[in-house]
Amino acid sequence: MSGKTIVVGGQAVIEGVMMRSPKKYAISVRGPDGKITTKIEKIKNNESFWHKTPILRGIFKFAETLVVGVKAINYSANAAVEEDEQLSNKELVGTIIGSFAINIVLFIIAPLLVTNLLADKSNTVLFNIVDGIIRLVFFVIFLLLISLMKDIKRLFQYHGAEHMAVNCYEQKKKLTVENVKKCSRLHPRCGTTFLLIVMCLSILIFSVIPTINLFVRFLSRLVLIPIVAGISYEILKFTAAHVENPLIKLIIFPGLSLQRLTTRIPDGSQIEVSIDALKKSLS
Repeated sequence: MSGKTIVVGGQAVIEGVMMRSPKKYAISVRGPDGKITTKIEKIKNNESFWHKTPILRGIFKFAETLVVGVKAINYSANAAVEEDEQLSNKELVGTIIGSFAINIVLFIIAPLLVTNLLADKSNTVLFNIVDGIIRLVFFVIFLLLISLMKDIKRLFQYHGAEHMAVNCYEQKKKLTVENVKKCSRLHPRCGTTFLLIVMCLSILIFSVIPTINLFVRFLSRLVLIPIVAGISYEILKFTAAHVENPLIKLIIFPGLSLQRLTTRIPDGSQIEVSIDALKKSLS
């Protein structure tokens, strides 16, 4: 491959991959009949002031990623199964709301409650360090447990296929199954790395914010999610652009290591799906 490399990203979905370029995103799914079906959507102009201003662009990017991600999951949930097994809109909405609720309980409320029992509440810095460590431990345990599920293992394989296809493209190699198989399943711009940055950064930010009680601590975490996400986006963007720097390599090492939990080596058919999505997002 030759020419200018466009920045692309993606997401594993149910039996498929979503790939996103600056102008469009493509969701490719392997259906129950073995055929690949694809949905392509154009992305609205993202050259506004909000998309160019540091931190603000990260907040908007985070919101857009959530919206596109939900749409991709919705599409794949029905495209990957027989017609009589497809979920209704109400069921899809219920599943999404339930997932968000579980995440809030597992990664905000539960760590706060445990920390409230273990740490000195009067020491804001210590409290938030303990809270951050517990949240990270919960996250790793959660990943380890869900990786034992057959469906999640396949999702992680598609996650690996997504990274490998993007790496192949960024190395300017022809997008073939054989070439993609030779590429790494780890990528510096991965959402897993982003989440790790968010968790570490939140410790620093929350430590300098005085809080009155447990409920206020909980509210502050919810309210500040966009700010933390915006700053984390800038950190991820910077580190991904300087991956050859020895210091940056050291900084991104934990994130890449965590990706070994959220990705698996895909088979050829899964790689085909990721290539299909990538090509169509770039077309």
